Amino acid sequence: MLERLNQALEYIEDRLDQQVDVTELARIAATSEYHLRRMFSALAGMPLSEYVRRRRLTVAGAEVLAGQVPLLEIAVRYGYGSGEAFARAFRAVHGIGPGEARRTGAALVSQPRLAFRLTVEGNSSMRYRIVDRPEFNVVGLKARVPLVHSGPNQAIIDFVRGIDPRTLERLEELSDQEPQGIVAVCDDLDPSRAEGTELDYHHGVITSAAAPEGTTALPVPAGTWAVFTTSGPAPQAIQELWRDVFTQWFPSNPYRSRPGPEILRTRLSPDGTEADAELWLPVERDGS
Repeated sequence: MLERLNQALEYIEDRLDQQVDVTELARIAATSEYHLRRMFSALAGMPLSEYVRRRRLTVAGAEVLAGQVPLLEIAVRYGYGSGEAFARAFRAVHGIGPGEARRTGAALVSQPRLAFRLTVEGNSSMRYRIVDRPEFNVVGLKARVPLVHSGPNQAIIDFVRGIDPRTLERLEELSDQEPQGIVAVCDDLDPSRAEGTELDYHHGVITSAAAPEGTTALPVPAGTWAVFTTSGPAPQAIQELWRDVFTQWFPSNPYRSRPGPEILRTRLSPDGTEADAELWLPVERDGS
């Protein structure tokens, strides 16, 4: 898997002054566009689109400083429809406009080329199971929140704090399927998974029951799920589980992620320092 991802990185380098076709990238990586974006974001720490943009503007920056080609020609070469659009993108990455950078010879930001390598430590095992599930409903309360890659998501914290405890008690009575009890569900994420893009956050239960008045229902079609479990210090154990699934489990197993909600069931110790967590991710056999 990592070898194919590195081949996709070579394709990007060869086409920085052309359109980068994500469909072709997925073909080179021998996976789906959806899984490619997920894997890339997890391994690189940034969305695929952001990496392409930063690499493109790194190469363009070198041409700007060289001073041999008009700025508008550089802008057009790297896919910008106007000098103004190029200047905005250039400033967003380098902190300075291209004209000023050329006049002053300013130091620019460089996005190095990436290469993926897998380090196998062998000092821990990941607990998981594969489950085929019929269709079910996520019933609860929903909010549209921004995506936060690291640290607390204050929008989710504020949303959950604002839920009446009696509402949660009534919802928990409807839980009749795994994972049992109140769960956190993320759905309808932007394909780029860029920081600050929005997603639907559901706080509710997995059930076959209809949604009571004042709640929402998210129908989830039948499919295959990979279920991962972990225990340890909160929130580190949960954050490390997400990391390990995409950096270790997917590259080593014949599955890929597929579109669908991502479900997390967490149980904290009385003092909130320890957590037992169960993460449900929609998957399909690689190549299916």
